[in-house]
Amino acid sequence: MSAVQNSGSGGRDLLVLRVVGAGLLVATAAIHLDLYLTGYKTIPTIGWLFLLQVIAGFVLAAAVLATSSWLASGAAAGFAVATLGGYLLSVWVGLFGFKEVSTTAGIAAGVIEVAAFAALATAAILAARRQGVLTRLPASLQSARASVGAVAAACAVAIVLLAVALAGAGSPAPPATASGQAVVKSAKIGGATVLTNAKGFTLYVFAPDPRNKSTCYGSCAVYWPPVPGPVSGGPGVTGQFGTITRTDGTKQATYNGRPLYTYLADTAPGQARGNNINLNGGLWFDVKVTG
Repeated sequence: MSAVQNSGSGGRDLLVLRVVGAGLLVATAAIHLDLYLTGYKTIPTIGWLFLLQVIAGFVLAAAVLATSSWLASGAAAGFAVATLGGYLLSVWVGLFGFKEVSTTAGIAAGVIEVAAFAALATAAILAARRQGVLTRLPASLQSARASVGAVAAACAVAIVLLAVALAGAGSPAPPATASGQAVVKSAKIGGATVLTNAKGFTLYVFAPDPRNKSTCYGSCAVYWPPVPGPVSGGPGVTGQFGTITRTDGTKQATYNGRPLYTYLADTAPGQARGNNINLNGGLWFDVKVTG
């Protein structure tokens, strides 16, 4: 049954819920598309999952708008809650070797996904009632109040889980310290000798940064965490180390006057996925050790 064939208050309510739910699906897909384009596309497996989420979100939103079938709304509701579940898992324990940190975009997407589930699950229930599907269920489950109450309870649980996950979410750990000062090492990665932090993660510089100043703030600083200063060079590491003060008052390490960063997509020592890529407003390069 198409939207124009719906009649009465129930039909209008169903149409509103479908439109709202589809809009929320598009919103969360758009957030994931932005995240994919600005950094996550370089993360193995996770990048492809983000792209799949974007495509599926837009396709399901179109399906919800095109038909009042309870199956379309139900599938979209399930997709919204599954996307939220994936985010919670990536924050708590990590997925495919990648552990998420708390970001404004992630929080917004999580809240939108809960709202999308609420609208779409309710739409699926209303459509199922109109299409006689609920008559196959026990009488106690056919009540609209009971069905909507179950959706509300599920949303409340999802909000609590999201809040708990975000409360426990951290930021990338700072480099290990020695004698109160972080140690920078060198390692052979991709055929070049580059700087790494004490754990072996590659260090980067941002091309738009002028000497002794960082231009990477906001979401950029989440994907490319600044290396805390001061630092010192380990055995065999030469060059001049220093610190700058960021706008939030924290200290960031520099190497030969260039602010240093790590990259969120590097999930293990020895990786340099951020080298020579154009993200968050400019090119990024690993730091070659100089004499």
